[in-house]
Amino acid sequence: MFEEMISALKANPKKIVFTEGHDPRILEAADRLKKGGFLTPILVGDPAVVTAKAHECGFDIEGLEILDPATYAGMDEMVETMVALRKGKMTADECRAALSKGNYFGTMLVKMGYAECLLGGATYSTADTVRPALQLVKTRKGAHLVSSCFILVRGEEKLAMGDCAINISYEDSVDKEGNVTLSAAQKLAEVAIETAKTAKVFGIDPKVAMLSFSTNGSGKGATVKLSHDATAVAKQMDPSLAIDGEMQFDAAVAPEVGQLKFPGSPVAGYANTFIFPTIEAGNIGYKIAQRLGGFEAYGPILQGLAAPINDLSRGCNADEVYKMAIITAALA
Repeated sequence: MFEEMISALKANPKKIVFTEGHDPRILEAADRLKKGGFLTPILVGDPAVVTAKAHECGFDIEGLEILDPATYAGMDEMVETMVALRKGKMTADECRAALSKGNYFGTMLVKMGYAECLLGGATYSTADTVRPALQLVKTRKGAHLVSSCFILVRGEEKLAMGDCAINISYEDSVDKEGNVTLSAAQKLAEVAIETAKTAKVFGIDPKVAMLSFSTNGSGKGATVKLSHDATAVAKQMDPSLAIDGEMQFDAAVAPEVGQLKFPGSPVAGYANTFIFPTIEAGNIGYKIAQRLGGFEAYGPILQGLAAPINDLSRGCNADEVYKMAIITAALA
């Protein structure tokens, strides 16, 4: 999987911003990326601190760009751009203060076209990585929300799971008069469509199961209705997509169960892309696959943003940083 992505990046190299340039895991990954020559890291931080830490740890970052918000020559232009993007929600002084931090500064580098993508979260929380992205890069045209998916790999087997990290649950959005402007089913359907698109980037031909504790009307409940209704919406959004639901996990992956409970479904028993009705179910589900099923889990991969910005686990290691950098750039 990674060989294919690296090959594509060699033909079209990208710049990637690392918001925590001083972190040894970031520095080790940057060293590997520099040697690979297919992706150019930009490290955010004080050059003296970053260089000293790299030297201390024995990593070669010679020649890589290190940008410090405190001395960045284009800061005034960046502040002005951010003020305009925030549309009166933040003053120039507030924007300058935010841009002194690596997460906001790095995100603005992407927004202003200095780099194609960003990877953060080695020390920042998910919220601190996603918030600047939502405020500055924003959702791409046609997208209504940001979601996430994990790609799970075990040998030659690859699966996609969403949303396991961003959307806690799905409720209708309403205007001041109480009219529904975006239904919960539309939101979950969008997660399904976006996760299927991400799956394709990783060479998965998506067969999407909208998961539930019910299969094809066998049970009742709010999340059952949500998964059922979202399936219908997703089919309208992309009639070519192989998607069915609602269904239980065994019906999604075991043909003898799926075709018994959901006869004739092109997905039941053969699913490789799984959409959960709540973050609780999704987060538990992918971690079970990772810890008990022996899958390597890559993510969370953020979906719906106007540029690829991804989040690391604060418990990540350098190899995970390296691989997530490749994934993030491949999405650019």
